[in-house]
Amino acid sequence: SVVADVGIEENVRRIADTAIARFGGFDTWVNNAGASVYGRIEQISNEDHRRLFETNFWGVVYGSQVALGHLKGKGEQGGAGGAIINVGSTVSDRAIPLQGMYSASKHAIKAFTDALRMESEEADYPISFTLIKPAAIDTPYVEHAKNYMEEDPSFPPPVYAAETVARAILHAAVHPERDILVGGGAKFFSLMEKVAPRLTDLMMQRTMFKQQKAGTRGQRSGIGLHRHGIGGEQSGGYEGHVMKTSLYTAATTHPWMTGLILGATGAAVAAAIAAKPAATRKERGWWD
Repeated sequence: SVVADVGIEENVRRIADTAIARFGGFDTWVNNAGASVYGRIEQISNEDHRRLFETNFWGVVYGSQVALGHLKGKGEQGGAGGAIINVGSTVSDRAIPLQGMYSASKHAIKAFTDALRMESEEADYPISFTLIKPAAIDTPYVEHAKNYMEEDPSFPPPVYAAETVARAILHAAVHPERDILVGGGAKFFSLMEKVAPRLTDLMMQRTMFKQQKAGTRGQRSGIGLHRHGIGGEQSGGYEGHVMKTSLYTAATTHPWMTGLILGATGAAVAAAIAAKPAATRKERGWWD
């Protein structure tokens, strides 16, 4: 491991240099570091806003630049190139209240990733670029976030386990994908933004202010914005239901599995209909 602040370009270059020195190179680079601030935009200091962008956005920029330089060099030498995977969020597509600047940083990551993908494809670099867009994930994210609210922050449901994102990242490392939404909840908010943005505004005004408050005060450290967090826990200890898998994400990343499930379901329904007595079917008008 390499201890680094991804908001400092020299630190990110040291990560790559260490990997190259230790392993001779790499073929997959994942930009995943993130921090947040809870509160209304007008409450939060610009110092905190800038710090959030240094980690969330500039960390992705520095990491992508370093990875791009290494991976395109492998391609020029006849190698297979590799994958750059950026972890955005469902709020890359749909902003939410009380995490306005976090949403802005994830919007920026989407635009940066899309632009870098187009430029790299035009240059014929053998590199895939994937944006992972998770819903709420049960990690120590809220414990590490700085908080301006009167209550501790909390995740808005549905909440998914960290493994759901890890599986999506591993899939993107070997199967080039443009975007992967993690969780049906992520797909729902992304779709609602496209088809009914004003209705989604109103829905979030009614729900998101309450759902992002835990009902407790002072039980979370909030130290992750300006200095490193404590421990290395995977789970954040969300008290509600945590979904261990996402059928939606599994279906989109493994379409053959979806086909098998739909085919098996259709066969089962057909068999059930065929097994009904003829008189019963006729009574219900199925022969008309």
